[in-house]
Amino acid sequence: MKILITGASSGLGAEFARQYATTENELFLLARREERLVALKNELQERCKNITPICLDVTAFEGLQEQMKKLPDIDIVILNAGISIGHSNVVPTIAEFKKLYDVNVLANHAILEILLPKISAKRSGKVVFISSLASLFSMPSSKVYSSSKRALNAYAEGVRYKYSPHGIKVITILPGFIKSELTDKNEFAMPFLLSTKEGVSRMKQAIDKGKEFYAFPLRFYLIIRLFNLLPSFLSQRIVNYLS
Repeated sequence: MKILITGASSGLGAEFARQYATTENELFLLARREERLVALKNELQERCKNITPICLDVTAFEGLQEQMKKLPDIDIVILNAGISIGHSNVVPTIAEFKKLYDVNVLANHAILEILLPKISAKRSGKVVFISSLASLFSMPSSKVYSSSKRALNAYAEGVRYKYSPHGIKVITILPGFIKSELTDKNEFAMPFLLSTKEGVSRMKQAIDKGKEFYAFPLRFYLIIRLFNLLPSFLSQRIVNYLS
């Protein structure tokens, strides 16, 4: 299979590459940091059919789309690239807000605008959106990140309705806290924190099984679902306490 992984230079993206590196798979690894991509290629190339590093910033939309046009037919697209400005009570600047949405939302459309017609033409393939449980519950200190991931959920839903009849499996994954550069910014105890390897292993299983929606850890997901059912006055008190 030919697999495109964005945000592949570290964290979840690099671990996806490690777990998909087999003699049957060709990996196309996209990220900004060239030295890390080269190091990852050197680490994995002996056990992978082929690895192609693609060094660019996903917010350089024109260059990103030109690069997508050069790719062969892709079987799995794992849209993993994402950023966070961390949890803070400081109001984010408009530049920070725009940068986060450019990476977490718009870059995914820039990629799929080019790839989806090609994937649709062969009537098979998987498109994987890596969202977050944070998309279901927006703390005041993470409202920009949470809103970007909620927007991503809505976008993925629309893509699913449009392309599922064309044989494309659209998968939305909502992980909780997984050890990564994003979570390393958090200065609080993260409930149900998973190692990078374990978190990606669970996501890979969901992708391989073709699950359309996968939220985990299950206990954390259920807690959030129950919280969202509370009366607003009670949820307000809980948020105030947690904040």
